[in-house]
Amino acid sequence: MGSTPGTSMRVSQIPVRPSISIHPAALMLLRAVAWTLCLSGELFAQLPFMNAGPDSGFAQIDFAQLYMETTNREQKKNAELASQRKHLVDIGAVSALDLDASDKAIAEYNKAATLMKAQNMNEAVMHLRKAIAAYPKFVLAHNTLGLAYMDQQDSHAKEEFQTAARLDPKFPGTFLNLGMLALSTNDFTNADSDLEKAAALSPKDPKILAALAFAENGDHKYAETLQTVQLVHAMDHRGMANVHYIAAAAAMSLRDYDTMQKQLTTFLAEDPNNPLAPVAHKNLDALVKRAAPTSQVASSGQASVTSSSHYQTFPNSGRLKAQLDEMQSEPDADACAGCEPSSDPKASAPETTIARASNPETPSPIGSDVFRIHQTVDETALFFAVSRHGHMINDLTLSDIQIRDDDKPPDRIVEFIPQSKLPLRLGLLIDTSGSVQERFSFEKRAAEKFLQRVLNERSDLAFVVGFNADVSVTQDFAAEPELLSKGVEKLTNGGGTSLFDAVSFACWKLAAYPEGSPVAKVLVILTDGEDNSSHRSLKQIVREAGAAGVTIYALSTSESIRPETNADRILEVMAEQSGGEAIFPGDLQTLDEQLGRVRDLIRSRYLIAYKPAGFVRNGQYRSIHIVAERNGKRLQIHARRGYFAPSAPAPN
Repeated sequence: MGSTPGTSMRVSQIPVRPSISIHPAALMLLRAVAWTLCLSGELFAQLPFMNAGPDSGFAQIDFAQLYMETTNREQKKNAELASQRKHLVDIGAVSALDLDASDKAIAEYNKAATLMKAQNMNEAVMHLRKAIAAYPKFVLAHNTLGLAYMDQQDSHAKEEFQTAARLDPKFPGTFLNLGMLALSTNDFTNADSDLEKAAALSPKDPKILAALAFAENGDHKYAETLQTVQLVHAMDHRGMANVHYIAAAAAMSLRDYDTMQKQLTTFLAEDPNNPLAPVAHKNLDALVKRAAPTSQVASSGQASVTSSSHYQTFPNSGRLKAQLDEMQSEPDADACAGCEPSSDPKASAPETTIARASNPETPSPIGSDVFRIHQTVDETALFFAVSRHGHMINDLTLSDIQIRDDDKPPDRIVEFIPQSKLPLRLGLLIDTSGSVQERFSFEKRAAEKFLQRVLNERSDLAFVVGFNADVSVTQDFAAEPELLSKGVEKLTNGGGTSLFDAVSFACWKLAAYPEGSPVAKVLVILTDGEDNSSHRSLKQIVREAGAAGVTIYALSTSESIRPETNADRILEVMAEQSGGEAIFPGDLQTLDEQLGRVRDLIRSRYLIAYKPAGFVRNGQYRSIHIVAERNGKRLQIHARRGYFAPSAPAPN
C-alpha cells in the first residue's frame, strides 16, 4: 500500500520490461521492493510525530516478497540481468549478498513475508530462522527477523540488525532499523549515529533523512535538524509533512520564532488534517500574539475517493483469526471486561496521564521532548462505568470505590468526578468500504442524529473520519452539529477495509489535540469488524488506544443476528480492552437504539485520577483491581484491566 523507505518506487512502479533473454523468475526478483527500510508497526505507537498519515512508510510494514525460481539459475550470467541486479543493490533495494541466497532460503523467506503481511508474527519468525539457517548471509532475512522481534518487543531484534550490519555494512536499511530501534527507547545519540550512516549510504532518500531529523532534534542538534529538514523539503516528500513539525520543534529550542512559524505553516499546508494539526494551530496562535501575524493556513476537509464496486465479505477470514491469536500473548487477554467481579476481580486500567495546562500566551514547548504529546506525571487517570442489572449507576461517591494498582492502594486520589462534567473529545469512525454498501445511507442518517444528541456545543468537540482502504477526514474537530453532519454527508461508499489503520489514526488524532485540563476521549466506530488491507495489527491498536487514553465503542453494522464470527470477536476485543463496549444486532433492535446506548454509556462514566504506589517507569504491565459497592452489593465495572508503565528515557 505505502512506499517503503529506501526506495521511492512501489512494486508496480519499478521499471522492468519483460525480455525474452531474462528468465521470468529474475523479473520477479527485480520487482521486489526494499522492504527492510520499512519500520516495525509497533514503533508508530511510540513515534507519533514521525508520520501519522495512513499511507506512511513509518506507520506500516509493507514487506515485498523476494522471488526466485529453482530452475535455470545459470540465467544469472546474463549481462542484462546482471546489470539490473546491480541496480537493485545500488538503490538499496537488496543487499549484494542476498543475490546468492539459496532456493531453500528464498522459499522460507517468501513464506515468512506472506505471514508477516497477515500479521502472523510467530509463524513468520519460525520461517525466517529456517531461511537464515539455509543461508546465514541472508541480510534481508536478518533484517526481517529483527522487525518481527521488534513487533513482539523481543530484545533479540537488535542482535539481528547488528548481524546484518556486520554482514553488509553498505546496506542502508539495516542502519535505519537500528536507528529506529534506538528511537523507540529515546536513545537519540545512538539513533543519530545509526541514521547518519544510513543517510550517508542513501543520501537522496527523504524517509531516511526525515528519521535522521527526528533523531537530531532529540539529540539537541537543532541547527543540524533544520538543515536536514531543508534537504527533505527539496525532495518529493509526500506523506512526510511531520518533518516540518520536527523542524518547528528545533526552531522553538533555538528561539527562532520566525522559522518556527514558517515550518508550522508549511506543515499545516501539506497536511491540514494531521493529528498534530490542532497543536500546530495552537502554537501559531501563540506566535501571533507574541509577534507579527502569521499567514492564513487552509484547513479544509478531505473527501474520500472510493469506488462503487461491491465487495464480498469475509467475517471469518484467516487474517482475522491470526489477529485474535496474536492477542493471546497480551496480559489479561482472555478476561471479560464486562463480567461481574469475583471476590478477586481483575482490574481496570488507566487510560491516560493527566494533561497539565500550558501558558496560552506562548508556544507550547514542542522542542523539549518531541515524543511527548502531553507533559506526563506519575499520575494515572481511569475512566470507568458502573451498572447493576444493565442499568447505569450515576450517583456514586468516592467512598463507594476501592482501587488497587499493581495490588497496592494508591498513594493518594487526585480527582474523582462524573464524566458528564468533563469536556468530550469524540472521534466518529465510519466504515465506508464495499462490505457495508447496502446499509450505508441509513448508517449516515443514524450517525448524524447521534452527533446532534451527544455533544454539548459549549464544551465538546468531535471529528468525522471515513475509512475503506484509505482513511479520510471529512470534518476536523468541531462543535457545531451542522458542520459534523456535512462531514458525514461527504462520505462515499466503496473499496477495501483498513479498520486497524483507521483506529490507529483516530487514536493519535484524539491524543494529539492540545488540552489544558482532563477530557474524555472516546472513539465510536460503525463497522462490520472486517479488515483486509491494514498494516497495523489488532494487538498494536489495542496498545495505542491505551497509550492515547481512548475508550472505544464499536457498533456492528452486520445486518442480522448470527453466530459469533471472527469479525465480531475483533470488535469485542478492541472495545473491551479499551474499557468500552461492543454492541451487536440483537442487543438492541436498531442502530439508533445502539447509538443511544453508547450516548448513555459515555455520559455515565466516572474519572478517577490517582498517584500509584511504588510506580516505576520500567515498561512493565500493571494490573488494576477496581471494586464498586452500594448497600453491601457488588456492582458491575466496565473499564480497562491494566496498562503498561512508560519506559524511562535513555540518557543522552
